[in-house]
Amino acid sequence: MDICPKTRWLVTTSALFLVAVCRSVAATGCLKQETPQFCSPLIIGHGGASGYVPEHTLGSYALAVTLGADYVEPDLVVTRDHQLIARHENDISATTDVAERAEFAPRRATKTIDGKQVTGWFTEDFTLDEIKSLRARERIPETRPGNARLDGAFQVPTLQEVIDLVKSLQVSQRRVIGVYPEIKHSTYFKRLGLPMEQLVVDTLHKKGYVGSKAAVFIQSFEINNLKELKNMTDLRLLQLLDSPEMRPADQDQETGITYGEMATREGLRAVGQYASAVGPEKSYVIPCDEAGRLLSPTSFVQDAHDAGLKVHPYTFRRENVFLPLQFRSGDAMGDMAGELRAFVDAGVDGLFTDQPDVAARLRGPCL
Repeated sequence: MDICPKTRWLVTTSALFLVAVCRSVAATGCLKQETPQFCSPLIIGHGGASGYVPEHTLGSYALAVTLGADYVEPDLVVTRDHQLIARHENDISATTDVAERAEFAPRRATKTIDGKQVTGWFTEDFTLDEIKSLRARERIPETRPGNARLDGAFQVPTLQEVIDLVKSLQVSQRRVIGVYPEIKHSTYFKRLGLPMEQLVVDTLHKKGYVGSKAAVFIQSFEINNLKELKNMTDLRLLQLLDSPEMRPADQDQETGITYGEMATREGLRAVGQYASAVGPEKSYVIPCDEAGRLLSPTSFVQDAHDAGLKVHPYTFRRENVFLPLQFRSGDAMGDMAGELRAFVDAGVDGLFTDQPDVAARLRGPCL
């Protein structure tokens, strides 16, 4: 099949971009023996460096590492043939060019996922080979039009490809870099006969990640799959917390525990029985008032630390639309470093960010 000039230019650009990234740091010397778990705060590249490059692509992960991230975070979903791939959701309508592929038009469907009705194209209806024929796109182009210029430049990567990239970049960076996968929609996929937990563990173990000191966290918004993982692996686990009124997808929506209840001192002690860390939405640590202005810290960090949990809040982004009122500017980008300082002062142990370079400049090198 002939490649159109635009596609050829994008592919060439992406290849050159990756080469430039991989050569941007001297490739001599030995790896530092310390793992990034000792850095404080940990800098977790949310979907890679998704403030600059379309998320969950090898280009985004490579750039995140070069910009100073200690970990890269692939969100994981699964294909029909049981292959783990990195996408923000199993609905790939907005993050790939699938809607433009006439041969896949009949697969557009409406499904109920974690209690919400969604219409689109879903990874569980595609094989890995079919997914690999698609091209990645920027998920929020209205906010990040610059990223959208790279639409079509990258494929959708597998978890194995992400790990292989990270391990190769460790050589040029001369430091250990971690992976921080999130298992998406665990209960939903199990009901389809596509459970991900064992696949994730087997992939990580096969790639040499074993034990609680490995540079890995596995995260989920659900509870039962983390408890299941606790019996499968010694790798560290993180419990994500969504809005206080919401319930995890594996909990009864009438009687099950809410995230707000999980965030209490008693709830965090229960989380500490199976997880090493907790990933709260930022407002659990420092809420905002009705106008969007950042207030004083809560007791969340201290309560979590008392339960033996590290605290890694999400998500720090530089665009004004995502920032507390006092850190916005007249430009499109505001003072994310100012927001970060407030959270570091509140005692967080790590943070998920779309612009890891801002956090790296604030923290300095991890020695």
